Amino acid sequence: MKNRRRRKKSPLSYQTRTYRRLVRSELVASTVKVMETDLHIQASRNVVEAGLVLVTELRRQLEEYIRDHPGLRYSLVPLPLDPGAPELVIDMQKAGLRCGVGPMAAVAGAIAERVGQGLRSQGIDEVIVENGGDLYLDRQEDVTVAVYAGESVLSGRVGLRIRADQMPCGVCCSSGTVGHSLSLGRADAVVAVAPSTALADAAATRLGNEVRPGDINPCMDLARKLPGVSGVVVVQDQLLGVWGDLELIRLEPEQSG
Repeated sequence: MKNRRRRKKSPLSYQTRTYRRLVRSELVASTVKVMETDLHIQASRNVVEAGLVLVTELRRQLEEYIRDHPGLRYSLVPLPLDPGAPELVIDMQKAGLRCGVGPMAAVAGAIAERVGQGLRSQGIDEVIVENGGDLYLDRQEDVTVAVYAGESVLSGRVGLRIRADQMPCGVCCSSGTVGHSLSLGRADAVVAVAPSTALADAAATRLGNEVRPGDINPCMDLARKLPGVSGVVVVQDQLLGVWGDLELIRLEPEQSG
């Protein structure tokens, strides 16, 4: 379903989903898979059944909309907001418009957020939804997110402390050196944090497009201008840039996950 010009990524740890084995949490882990959608959900109880219902419905809405509006799937530029679209699609369109990217750049974050919100509405008091490395966080305590940045010497040694008062929020990452999807930039990792997970996803894509070998300045300059984005971390080789309301922490190798 995705058609995003960026390499697939994970702000948690390694480029394949083996990083899920490194997650440390007292919450109950559930895996929900529907077609291309593969979610790792941590919640106060098992949510496989509820997650399947939510994902199936979200995918149905998105697929039916794409059937009638095929341009959504392939557009690399923002599309006009369609008030008649499903709420999931509107989330994607709004995020794309804010960041100057196509709506599909926000699809993983948008689905993660909608699933997390759906579970919360069913009485789940704490939840983390990971969708291909994009995170929706809603916990009552601080969360540490490790940044995987490919071959960079900083990979797995830098983390973000997301405070409880910053949640719910999204933490999403884009890379031009890790994974299989195309990217217009050369970032090892660009991590964006925003109250909207769809927005964080679109912002990571947009900012990642601005990184060139040895030059992260255009990315950092743009980060300050994207409305609604609360923080950004960019890693390119040995370069590290940080902007916004973020607490960066140093991780030891055994902590990277």
